[in-house]
Amino acid sequence: MNEIKICVIGLGYVGLPLARLFSTKYKTVGFDMNAKRCEALMAGHDSTLEVSDELLQDAINNHGFICTADIEAIRECNFYVVAVPTPVDENNNPDLTPLYGASTTVGKVISKGDIVVYESTVYPGVTEDECIPVVEKVSGMKFNVDFFAGYSPERINPGDKLHTVEKIKKVTSGSTPEIGKIVDNVYSSVITAGTHLAPTMKVAEAAKVIENSQRDINIAFVNELSKIFTKMGIDTLDVLEAAGTKWNFLPFRPGLVGGHCIGVDPYYLAQCAQRYGYNPEIILAGRRMNDGMGEYVATETIKHMLKKGIQVLNSNIVIFGFTFKENCPEVRNTKIIDIYLALKEYNVNITVYDPWANPAIAKHEYGIEVTNELPAEKFDTLIMGVAHNEFKELDVTAFVKDKHVIFDVKGTLPKAIVDARL
Repeated sequence: MNEIKICVIGLGYVGLPLARLFSTKYKTVGFDMNAKRCEALMAGHDSTLEVSDELLQDAINNHGFICTADIEAIRECNFYVVAVPTPVDENNNPDLTPLYGASTTVGKVISKGDIVVYESTVYPGVTEDECIPVVEKVSGMKFNVDFFAGYSPERINPGDKLHTVEKIKKVTSGSTPEIGKIVDNVYSSVITAGTHLAPTMKVAEAAKVIENSQRDINIAFVNELSKIFTKMGIDTLDVLEAAGTKWNFLPFRPGLVGGHCIGVDPYYLAQCAQRYGYNPEIILAGRRMNDGMGEYVATETIKHMLKKGIQVLNSNIVIFGFTFKENCPEVRNTKIIDIYLALKEYNVNITVYDPWANPAIAKHEYGIEVTNELPAEKFDTLIMGVAHNEFKELDVTAFVKDKHVIFDVKGTLPKAIVDARL
């Protein structure tokens, strides 16, 4: 290829950090269908907080980086990177709608000799069997003759300021061995942690989808342990601390599994397996365990309230944290909502406090009120749901009545003040 001109399609948690990084070495355009998102980025602020204002403004002012919703602005690019979400529907079936839309966009602008690389998490075969045919149909060009493809799975960890995109080793692949080398060279030129060139795109797709499935299963295991040890009156975190003294013990902790990766990717792998006539048992068992943890927290909370003689009906409960993980504003696929909805069945009054969450987005997505203001009243029960840094500085006992229940979901509060934790 001649001079590389990159377009990153989808400017969310994955696309924006990658586009910003590419812009330090290549002419780069960020494309997103959300014009307001593009305007905000061009004004120098990322609402997801994945890219600092300083880095974003440097990319715009010193490297010519632009964000746009105008498809004509990306027509001159020759290396397209698709970084759109891959969610599941209400039945936990993979929803490829965003990928089809992005592939249609690529098909409208791609030229002879161009490369399109997909980063979205999928099951093996989606790039070649689902995405590329859309590009072919819209563009009228033939795959691996007129244009080429690659797959390089994202490994962004939202909210993590230590393991940023350039510091995470990247898996790359191409639709031909030669294209694989080109794709690998482009990524390795900006990824300081290095790259791993997989032999095929399907191998790269499979590698991605098992990464998060593995974490999901391991977390499900310790969640099950938590349930067992709770019945036995043993503190799970004490057990894990003791077991962790063995050199090869894996340091997983119990908790809620939300977000757009760990709680979603296993369903992609499971459906793929079922298409090949295999019904995955361990993968789906792990999903069932983790998807039920929100309701479990709610049920255990009510049990502790009853044991202490606290009137449940019309009681006042506060949940600290609503985002899917600590120090991150994303509420998509948060499992705190499962706790909220399960508690609501007991006709209690619930206040949700989260300084990171956008109340308008929470209202739009879930129909509930979330406040950024620290509550002034005292509650019958407090649930520490998310371990934001701001919460570590609080004396949570100041927010509960004399007779109360504190449930520590994340296991970050002093053991002496909590009634229960996972």
